[in-house]
Amino acid sequence: MPLLEASGISKIFGKLTALDDAALAVGEREFHGLIGPNGSGKSTLMKCIAGAEVPTRGKVRFINTDITAFTPTERARAGMSLKFQITSVLPALTVYDNILLAFQARCSLFDLVFSRTRGVLHDQVMALLTQFRLADRAHEAAATLSHGQQQWLEIAMALAGKPRLLLLDEPTGGMSLEERRVTGELLEPIKQHCSLVIVEHDLDFIRDICDRLTVLDQGRVLASGTVAEIQANKDVQEIYLRRA
Repeated sequence: MPLLEASGISKIFGKLTALDDAALAVGEREFHGLIGPNGSGKSTLMKCIAGAEVPTRGKVRFINTDITAFTPTERARAGMSLKFQITSVLPALTVYDNILLAFQARCSLFDLVFSRTRGVLHDQVMALLTQFRLADRAHEAAATLSHGQQQWLEIAMALAGKPRLLLLDEPTGGMSLEERRVTGELLEPIKQHCSLVIVEHDLDFIRDICDRLTVLDQGRVLASGTVAEIQANKDVQEIYLRRA
């Protein structure tokens, strides 16, 4: 049984069909990449999975539960976490406090009111900052981080809730080659406890970290399989040559 299964997903905006009977299945501790030319429907499918968009048709199942009608908040409580392309860290707060707030989102109102969480969560906050190479910037404002470091901070925040599934929409956009390499290294350890669905234009990056790929073209699934199978697929090769 897949951890995530989206089936028959269609999304229509007026006269535009953004998704047409798209499907995606992701297993436990699997890194699954969504690729395709611009406008192929990748981000729309991601939003339908996350609850930011409601599909016109189709179903989304997560941990064997139909979550098609769940709100984004309900999906987060079920164990799903999302990071969109645009960074949404709180720039005026310290790096430490951004992570702390992400942890506190799971705490009871009683603990928050009586300020019991900072001390209790300190070790977890620092462990996550260390994991994402930000411990030495903990007490600096998030605004002072480079673009790549802000992306790492937001991924760390998304992982604070210990999700079963992490959704990343173009996390390496605007990064240098070195920052992209490091991002791959930072993501690899989470496979021990978390699956990943990632939309990414950098084919070298996504090929290096993903177990399986799904290729979208004009709102439909063109192919799905292992990285080797997708690389050898003539239809996939043709659409990338056609759009080059």
